[in-house]
Amino acid sequence: MKTKMELSCKVVKEYGVEAGASVVGIAASKDFALAPEGFKPTDVLPECVSVIVLGVTFSKDVLRDIVDYTESRNEKITAVTNMAKEVAKRIKADGYKSKAISATGGKWVEGEGRKELFGYISLKHAAELAGLGFIGKNYLLTNQQFGNLLWLSAVLTDAELIPDEKVKSTMCESCNKCVEVCPVRALDDIASFKKKECSGFFVIEDKKLKIKCFQCRTACPYGLGKT
Repeated sequence: MKTKMELSCKVVKEYGVEAGASVVGIAASKDFALAPEGFKPTDVLPECVSVIVLGVTFSKDVLRDIVDYTESRNEKITAVTNMAKEVAKRIKADGYKSKAISATGGKWVEGEGRKELFGYISLKHAAELAGLGFIGKNYLLTNQQFGNLLWLSAVLTDAELIPDEKVKSTMCESCNKCVEVCPVRALDDIASFKKKECSGFFVIEDKKLKIKCFQCRTACPYGLGKT
């Protein structure tokens, strides 16, 4: 049996930064108690104790053009997924169990989800639990430094790490801009996000995915961060 190296939060976060992540946060697996069945970290890795969330930022300049935004999204999803694989590999080399979660990992909305190659887990909820921001009325994670300009992935591990504190924010309380700008009223009730209506703006053209609406991202007065 391989001897386990001592693994600290500082070391794990260094792994993430060295892999290319803009931000790294840690959540405790036990804090996912409210997640539906199939979306808990232990549903993917039964021995999971800690969830390491990685975020990589993208430029707000791509929000000016549908093609640029889509290409950036696809590029960053691949990049941050590879970051998770690299971190998982290093944690495994330290003697711990680990599993990478793709940047296209599962999402729970109205009890529904998508199964991906790397398993289920809502990355937005994981990032919120890991102290990387809060989920606003636009159903996007908003980070203090990078706004909603982050793509996320994660690593599950049986290593016991100290979780980061959750962010407390009231920024959305007196604001309704994203709700009002949505062309299909998908955000009228955040508790029952209209996923099908929103996904109508994700289309395949010339065998490539194009995202034709991201007004909820650009309308947010706090969302574009400092990048």
